[in-house]
Amino acid sequence: MDLSTPSGMSRRHFMSHLAGSSAAAAAAFSLGNAIQANAAEMKKKRKSAILLWMGGGPATIDIWDLKPGAPTGGPFRPISTTGDMQICEHMPMTAQQMKHLSVVRSMSTREADHARGRYYMHTGYVPNPNIEHPGYGSVIAHELISQRPELEIPPFVSVGGAGSGPGFLGMAWSPFSVSSNGRVRNLEMKMDDQRLLQRMAALKLIEDGFANRTRDTPATEHAKVLQKTFDLMTSDQMKAFKVDEEPDDVKERYGTNGFGQGCLLARRLVEAGVPFVEVDLGGWDNHAGIHAILKDQKLPQLDKAMSALVEDLAQRELIDDTVVMWMGEFGRTPRINQGGGRDHFARAWSCVVGGGDIKGGLAVGETSSDGSAVETEPFSAEDLMTTVCKGLGISTDTTFTSKNGRPMKIAGGGKLISELIA
Repeated sequence: MDLSTPSGMSRRHFMSHLAGSSAAAAAAFSLGNAIQANAAEMKKKRKSAILLWMGGGPATIDIWDLKPGAPTGGPFRPISTTGDMQICEHMPMTAQQMKHLSVVRSMSTREADHARGRYYMHTGYVPNPNIEHPGYGSVIAHELISQRPELEIPPFVSVGGAGSGPGFLGMAWSPFSVSSNGRVRNLEMKMDDQRLLQRMAALKLIEDGFANRTRDTPATEHAKVLQKTFDLMTSDQMKAFKVDEEPDDVKERYGTNGFGQGCLLARRLVEAGVPFVEVDLGGWDNHAGIHAILKDQKLPQLDKAMSALVEDLAQRELIDDTVVMWMGEFGRTPRINQGGGRDHFARAWSCVVGGGDIKGGLAVGETSSDGSAVETEPFSAEDLMTTVCKGLGISTDTTFTSKNGRPMKIAGGGKLISELIA
């Protein structure tokens, strides 16, 4: 049994244990958990967040902060929106939803490497070889889980990508990764309920015995994942993952590609009470031929899915309790290179955020006329994460203790982007 580190645990690893165990069923086990009587009231108070992660570093100068007429501006033109800003002409449906979203145009960060930038934008901390910090999903799930005692499915779901790890919060707060169609292949057990109960009981005896003998964190975390996985396998809440049950016209409105269906799944999961969902859309590392790729591939796909998601959240009265974020690890250079692409650029770029207690319809901050520098107050990953937490009612004064005993604040002690908070 590999219990070396929490980060080494996988659900495939767990399922291999379950498939190999057998024993008499324990009376304490039952299929499913009863929904608490006050679940309806709790639903009115719970917050959630959805992160649309643009892996590769999108050219925000071509999407959210256009520079028409400048040598760096590119061929796209700005269009008006329902908010107090203009955005790219190839995002017409999202333009109609910008009253719910705000653009932070003065992001200025320091990590222009993909791996380091991803880590920094997810955690609010620069990478440190001595400590692994928890990402957005783990922190938000950890802080909001008390709002949904009835939740049986995982509180942090990553759709179409790996998501960011739980760091020192422990394996119980790891992302639960699924495909965009909601399929969870390793949970598709070909056995009847009685046999499943028998195997689960046997595995629990083994796990409890090991944890009692060793009394170490990996064993305890392993046991938590075991119980959560069993709850997941037997829960009616698993229906939230069944995107295929949506009407065809709804699936088409989001887009029948992976990202579109992932955004539809995110809406379903938030409705079911999941505190944090991350949906991945990669392919933004466009060092060559960037404008054709954006016009013909990335922006139509993004526009359809993002607009449908925000529109549905608003129509279903979820937008006031759901923070939506759009970002990548950095932006791209104002200068267009010889291959017709843009390179990595962290000095001046944009993120998008809205919903919850965050104001929509605003453009916060400014960059220079050519997009090469921030001309107003610059904002960091720490600042953005602090603001998102505020929009969800999470106190960033909360202090965790890392495995090496160091006190660690949520979002690295960032400052609030005050223009965005109602």
